[in-house]
Amino acid sequence: MGQEPLTLIISTVGGLYLFIVILRFLLQLARADYYNPISQAVVRLTNKPLVPFQKMLPRTGRWDLSALILALLVKFATLALIVMINGGALQIPSMLIFSAITVVDTVLMVYFWAVLASVIISWVAPGSYHPGPQLIQQLTEPLMELARKVIPPLGGLDLSPILIFLVIQIIRGQLAPYVI
Repeated sequence: MGQEPLTLIISTVGGLYLFIVILRFLLQLARADYYNPISQAVVRLTNKPLVPFQKMLPRTGRWDLSALILALLVKFATLALIVMINGGALQIPSMLIFSAITVVDTVLMVYFWAVLASVIISWVAPGSYHPGPQLIQQLTEPLMELARKVIPPLGGLDLSPILIFLVIQIIRGQLAPYVI
């Protein structure tokens, strides 16, 4: 009975750090402004655990697989701590699979909320010089460009976010039974 708050704390802290690590991966993938204060904070929060992985897994182009490996390990460690606190047996292969699926689901959720924020920013404060909106625009622009190749803007109306939302929801619907 007294373990539920501890489980909640571990799950929340693990989820927040997983988000930050995945954000670092996506910002590198999108080639977002490294000198943005938010990017700098993300780099500072993830740099120490990433350095050993970056030595083992060199970067290939825009792909920094070390951040994905760290994200997988963060989710795995979170799951392992929760299972051990609740007195369960560690089933490493299934926990690795659930961790990988959760990392993919988190990437999709980051993009979902970033695209939604990008749409709202384009209505409320287009061309904003604030670091937050700039970073969101830089994060979502590669995905929007890809979607615009499928659905070009129609008379000034950009329908690419709808396609992105649809694809994200379809993929998340398929992953839902396996996400912890």
